[in-house]
Amino acid sequence: MKKLVKKLGPAYLFTLLTLSVVGCGTNEEKQEVLQVNNDALEEQPMEEIKMASWSQSIVEQSNLYLADEKGWFDEAGLDFEYIPGSGGGDAVRNIISGNADIAFANVEAVLLALEQGEELRVIYNIYPENVFNIVSLKDSNINTMEDLRGKDVGVYSRASGTYQNLLVLLHQAGMTEEDVNIIETGVLNFGPLMNNQVVATAATDTGLFDAQQNDIGEVDVMEAKDVLNTPADVFVVTEDVFQEKEDMLLRFLQVYRDSVNYTMDQPEEAAEIAVDAAIDGQDKDRNIEIIHIRNKSSTNDELEEKGLGWLNTEVLQEVEEVYYDLGLLEERVNIENFTTNEFVEQLE
Repeated sequence: MKKLVKKLGPAYLFTLLTLSVVGCGTNEEKQEVLQVNNDALEEQPMEEIKMASWSQSIVEQSNLYLADEKGWFDEAGLDFEYIPGSGGGDAVRNIISGNADIAFANVEAVLLALEQGEELRVIYNIYPENVFNIVSLKDSNINTMEDLRGKDVGVYSRASGTYQNLLVLLHQAGMTEEDVNIIETGVLNFGPLMNNQVVATAATDTGLFDAQQNDIGEVDVMEAKDVLNTPADVFVVTEDVFQEKEDMLLRFLQVYRDSVNYTMDQPEEAAEIAVDAAIDGQDKDRNIEIIHIRNKSSTNDELEEKGLGWLNTEVLQEVEEVYYDLGLLEERVNIENFTTNEFVEQLE
């Protein structure tokens, strides 16, 4: 019963209490119990939680829409709001400015904010594998980063992981962003590539899938994980929110992880909900494929053992060291000191 009550939320608990007492007492006693329970419910208002994302509400995050549709946030006492953005940098800025409580952002954006003196905490590993890549049409003969010298290269935005992973790949090849012409093309940046407005584009695995479904033709792909396997996205909060809203964050992460597990088991249901909830969700069959791709990137062998959301501080330290060596960070920030598995260890 305890587990069932926890899943169904406080309102259900009060209903159980009411029914059990009302079944054995006078009418006057029953009315008193009902009034007490109603008063208790009124004293427990929903707690607002705002999640700043790197994107608009797209299919990749279908587990969130599913959780909202099923009322899991309500059951956890949370009034959930999705704050859209144009890249991880946007998401991080939204929590720093107080416009949101928690950011869905790439690690690179977190490192850059820490370097600027922001006090942040990384609390959950959303996608443990680097999902970024550089894609070019086969006819362009772009086989190495050096082949991009002097060429137009698309990114979602300069606040996104596409831009930052492009910089990593350029630095690894002994190049800088001055060696290419970077063009911000928006999230659907394969259009400019297919129209020959750019010779290559920095994107994600799901972006590449979409392009392939739209007859992009043969392509060459350089995967960022072959150079640096950075976790693609994490949940991050400010130190103030971490200290002051721990219970709220734990409830949010529990709903998030439950929704990921459910979506792994029921991708078709999540795909159906995304039809109305996601700006790019009109095609249910496409939704299912995107969800499969994201489900795969939500876990790896380590997380199978440790649990979804587990943060490997050694990997994060390696990412920071590479950024420092490449000059993308002017000084080390010691990201391990701003990373915690405290919440993940408490999740069921």
